[in-house]
Amino acid sequence: MKVGLLRAVGVATAVYGAAVAAVPDLLARPSGLVDEEGRTGRATRTSLRPLAWRDAVSGLAMAMAPDGPALRIAAYVRIAADFGDAVLLGATLPGRDRKLAAVAVSVGWGALSVAGLLAGGRREVRHPRGTEPLRG
Repeated sequence: MKVGLLRAVGVATAVYGAAVAAVPDLLARPSGLVDEEGRTGRATRTSLRPLAWRDAVSGLAMAMAPDGPALRIAAYVRIAADFGDAVLLGATLPGRDRKLAAVAVSVGWGALSVAGLLAGGRREVRHPRGTEPLRG
C-alpha cells in the first residue's frame, strides 16, 4: 500500500469536496447542470452539496486514517464513491462529452486509490507452522 498516494488523493478529494459544498457551480457548470444562462438552480445546488460533503469527509478519512485497516477501508469507500459516480453520472448527465468527461475523471480518481492500495513493498507472510517467514 502506498500511504503517501492514498493521503494525497484524500487531501485533494477533501479540498475539492469542501470547495464544491461552498460553491456548487464548480461541479454544476462542467457537468452541464446549469440553465441556459449558465446559472445553477437552487434545487441543483441543494442536490450537489451532500455529494460534495461525502467527498470532503471521505477524503478527510483517507488523509487522516491510521495506516492499516482503517486507511484501507477509507480507500474502499472512496473507490466505491468514485466508481459509483462514474456509473451514475455517465448514465444521467446531459450530453455525450460531459458524460465521457465525468466517467474519465471519476474512474481516474478511483484508479489512483486502487493503485495506492495495490502498490507497495513486500509483505512478510508466516509459514503455516509459524516457524519460517516467507517473502511475498
